Amino acid sequence: MALFDAYIMVDWSAAAKPALGPNSIWIGMLVKDARLKLQFKAVNIDTRLKARAFIEDMLAKLTKRGDKVLLGFDFSLGYPAGTAKALGLDTAKQAPWAAMHAHLATRYKDKPDNNSRPRFAIAAGLNYTISKGPYPFWGAPPSDRATTLSSTKPDYAGQPLAEFRLAEQRLRSVPGASPKSCWQLYGAGSVGSQSLTGIPHVHALRQAWPKARVWPFEIGEGAPLTAEMLDGVEIVIAEIYPSLVKPAPEKGEVADEAQVRQIARHYADLDEKNALGAAFSTGKSLSEEQNGVITGEEGWILGV
Repeated sequence: MALFDAYIMVDWSAAAKPALGPNSIWIGMLVKDARLKLQFKAVNIDTRLKARAFIEDMLAKLTKRGDKVLLGFDFSLGYPAGTAKALGLDTAKQAPWAAMHAHLATRYKDKPDNNSRPRFAIAAGLNYTISKGPYPFWGAPPSDRATTLSSTKPDYAGQPLAEFRLAEQRLRSVPGASPKSCWQLYGAGSVGSQSLTGIPHVHALRQAWPKARVWPFEIGEGAPLTAEMLDGVEIVIAEIYPSLVKPAPEKGEVADEAQVRQIARHYADLDEKNALGAAFSTGKSLSEEQNGVITGEEGWILGV
């Protein structure tokens, strides 16, 4: 029996202005029709606030009819171990990942026109708190460079915060995979700005849905997911890496649209074969200490 009834995959964007087409926000939805057959639909949305509103509306409709939903975002949901501590966040009453989500939600606020330029100033401020210099965040256009935010990568050797999370380290060992660091905000292939602008929206969604859980922080604890674990849970929010599936755009599709379609179908196919639960496991050859880091702060990529 499948764990989920619907699969919503989000290709996020940190665009500074409303944008459509390639490199904008694409939401791919694989949901059941009246005959209980999974049907795919993609929507392209020009701002982050509109995208979150659309996701909230879809979640309301799906959960109202009793569906369990897998909601995936293509950016890091956590930061390398020690980040919350380096920022001086209070982790006495909440886990480091939760403290970081709440902190970013207070620092970053999207505007209706998608104005994301403040992300560079916010990163510069986070760098100041952590190191008083241009570390660990890096990458900015000339107009946004500062004494605490450089356009070039800092030296992470011997520093308290690693360049890559355990998830990226694992993924980088896979032939053809080259995930970027969540610290890189600008430049080809960078994903850091997506995390910085996306996590506040994930935080808002989680706050709005008491029966949602963010994986692997709140559900699974690194073990394979089971139907029993989903008892009382309506939505599981997870980090995805669409490039796990080789892109094959159909006629008229842009690459982003093809990616959300293919990764949604990939997870649905695994679920149909009763193999998706195993994809939630983070315990592959990792120590108990490493799994504690993953479930407490860094997060993991579904299916890696």
